Amino acid sequence: MKIIEEVRGAKTIGIGGHIRPDGDCVGSVMGLYLYLKKALPDAQIDVYLEKPADIFRCIPDIDIIKSDFEKDIRTDKTYDVFFAMDCNAERLGAVEPLYEKADKRINIDHHISNTGCGSLNIIEPEKSSTCELLYELLEKEQIDEEIAKTLYIGIIHDTGVFKYSNTSPQTLQVAAELISFGFDFPRLIDETFYEKTYIQNQIMGRAVLESIRFLDGKCIVSMVDRKAMKFYQADPKDLDGIVNQLRIVKGVECAIFMYETAPMEYKVSMRSNGKVDVAEIAMKFGGGGHVRAAGCNMKGTYYDTINNLSVHIEEQLQ
Repeated sequence: MKIIEEVRGAKTIGIGGHIRPDGDCVGSVMGLYLYLKKALPDAQIDVYLEKPADIFRCIPDIDIIKSDFEKDIRTDKTYDVFFAMDCNAERLGAVEPLYEKADKRINIDHHISNTGCGSLNIIEPEKSSTCELLYELLEKEQIDEEIAKTLYIGIIHDTGVFKYSNTSPQTLQVAAELISFGFDFPRLIDETFYEKTYIQNQIMGRAVLESIRFLDGKCIVSMVDRKAMKFYQADPKDLDGIVNQLRIVKGVECAIFMYETAPMEYKVSMRSNGKVDVAEIAMKFGGGGHVRAAGCNMKGTYYDTINNLSVHIEEQLQ
């Protein structure tokens, strides 16, 4: 099946991704936009997404993203087709009403926790990323260097530059085909994945310094509260990479990083080295994700949150 077959004749198309968009979300949303703009030059195509991190400024046409979409939601605007990328409808956030009103809803995702929310659902958990899945749904003759670069960004972010277990031989084959378009992929990896600002390095250093190991050292946790965020003048995008840094501590099987979003409320990210299915745990608290990378939102004190998670982590470790 190819995407073009599902949108042929559409005059208005909407594209949305999940709240707090990561590299795969931004890459798949913008990769789809660039493809549709080229394949359907007469169609109106709108992209709705929370403002992406500055590291994604290298993606072509990134400024077309509508991050202030309250006006559109309050109107009677209806799209012929609306895509939910890299998530289910609930994680679209404030854009969900526009998605639900569309004449045709297409859900493209690779998260195992997504059961499908569209009139057409293309969900393949065996894929490393939504960008890898999207690549297979596009007409190859329509892919150019800009589209290839954008999809490559999503793949490297969801595979940890091909070191996570979700990397398959097919993933590497797709990556090889994408870099054949000639963009500077080593620089792209450095600028969007490894490079950190001074503030990001400062707050990561504090999070690592204040981390705590438990369950015989097999689990590690750290938290950043709103006071620390204000002190470092940091926002949630500056916290990317902390949980992965915790995960690579020797002897750790499961890493937890959380930051305070409101009094007694936390955004929780979890990473596993293989023995713990963090997606299963996250789903118990209304979240989701992958076997080795998942997240959720939780309420309570910091210690209550750790205790509630540790019960399920210990069960799996035993």
